[in-house]
Amino acid sequence: MKVCLLYADRERANTETYYDTKSIIADLGLDALFSAAAKEIVYENGEVKKLEAEDEFLAGTLKNIMMIPLASAEEIAFRQEIVADATNHPEPVRGLYRISTKMLAKWNELGRNIRERIRRGSPTMRLLTEIRVLTLFCDSLSAVRKLLEASDGFTSRGLRAFREEFCEAFSEEREATIRKVLRDVSFYTDGLEQKEEQLTAVKPRIVLECGLEDGLRLSSMKLEEVSSVSSRYVRKGSTRDKLQKFINARIPDSFPTAEEGRVKEQTQALEAAVVSYLVRKLRGLTDEFNTFFDQLRIQAGFYLAAVQLTEHMRRLSTEWCFPTVCDRKDLAFTDLREFVMSITQRIRVTGNTCSLQGKNLLIVTGANQGGKSTFLRSIAIAQVMMQCGLPVTAREFRSGIFPRIFVHFTRREDSAMNSGRLDEELKRMNGIVEHLGDGSLVFLNESFATTTEKEGAVIAYDIIRALTEAGVKVLTVTHLLSFAKRVYGETKDRPESGAAFLSAERKPDGTRTYHMIEGEPELTSFGLDLFDRIVGKPAGSERLSDFTGNLLGMKGRQL
Repeated sequence: MKVCLLYADRERANTETYYDTKSIIADLGLDALFSAAAKEIVYENGEVKKLEAEDEFLAGTLKNIMMIPLASAEEIAFRQEIVADATNHPEPVRGLYRISTKMLAKWNELGRNIRERIRRGSPTMRLLTEIRVLTLFCDSLSAVRKLLEASDGFTSRGLRAFREEFCEAFSEEREATIRKVLRDVSFYTDGLEQKEEQLTAVKPRIVLECGLEDGLRLSSMKLEEVSSVSSRYVRKGSTRDKLQKFINARIPDSFPTAEEGRVKEQTQALEAAVVSYLVRKLRGLTDEFNTFFDQLRIQAGFYLAAVQLTEHMRRLSTEWCFPTVCDRKDLAFTDLREFVMSITQRIRVTGNTCSLQGKNLLIVTGANQGGKSTFLRSIAIAQVMMQCGLPVTAREFRSGIFPRIFVHFTRREDSAMNSGRLDEELKRMNGIVEHLGDGSLVFLNESFATTTEKEGAVIAYDIIRALTEAGVKVLTVTHLLSFAKRVYGETKDRPESGAAFLSAERKPDGTRTYHMIEGEPELTSFGLDLFDRIVGKPAGSERLSDFTGNLLGMKGRQL
């Protein structure tokens, strides 16, 4: 039995993860997203009461699945349908995850590795464990079927097909057959675990058809009936025990086995052989569902994480939608917000709207602290979420499918670096170039700003031009204004060039709106706005002249 909820025709991915997933996760801050998805929101009277502790398995599951991009619009639509279904019916998905989690925990307690059980345990204990495992499987599968049968509101192809296939594979008739065998052999488990305080005792009733050979040896045995019979428990040595033995001694053609050591051993061996024979007939259940609960936990866990992400979106009053797949050169979105910032800072981030048709290069410039990096991250996060079937924080989002996503964000110098910052940037870029291929999308955030403006502009121009000419889509935020102006000058009268330019909006008084608007790159990042904000603007003077005078004055004092 397969759990085909992530893919319509298989359980596992046939594609590789993104290159350098560590950088994607770190530069986009996705750990905060994984953590949020792993925390259930508890409501009381319609209000948020608390957040449950983080489920590390859920966080790890979402991380692993998000880093494996889907290959087609059909695969994305298949997952989107199930996510939408799960958000409308969260309890069945939560129930599937909990049943599988609980089942696997108990199975591990019983000793899941069969070879280890065989190596360590006696034949009696191995058989006893096998019966317990079968009982655990039967109980857990029954719980899954009851949950699915009660959930008749599914509309997605994936959940409906899973319900139909599962209920057929583990029908009520099959469960009844398995339950009967487990009841019939219950004498074996209950007898071994018999305690003094028990009120009843379970004993076997085994009927055999056989022949007799010389020396009263049995031959041609055939099992006719096996059952477990409950009777009142009698403590050994009690008056009732002695009376029962006396009565049995008077019954014709019968004899007690407990008093005869040799007969007792042979009787126990016969009981074990009969139980082992019946249990072997049920091994198909564990063989068929051997990896079922592992996959169910992973796949139900992904959709539970998706449900909990949408709950966090609602909690933060952030609109969300399911993206639409389009041509790779097109990118359009309405009111797109940076979700990770919303989670970490508990704020409603400013949204941006953009429509780029037939573009394979986007250059974003403008005022410092204007929201450019946040804007770039919002696109990258939405792209990664779209390509694993998740909704994104926008009213509308359309983009192509890029199996190869790369991020190249400037980093602070630290002790882990074995070379200068520019050298480190170029090494990372070289790694990206070596892994480029069809459907590559590169996000550059202030790359090559660790050297001089002149040198950085030349490096950025040469690399980005080579990437775009090779068919790679590039989205970059840059303070290398001479580079941006050069590209703008070469492409402004050539609509077919595929280049687009956005700037962080700045009001005349220096206020940042955090909106990106189309426009020609300016030759300033308005850094003096930040100086005025921190130092304060002197009354009745020009900012630039005062700033320059202060610097000269400081230099004179030093001399």
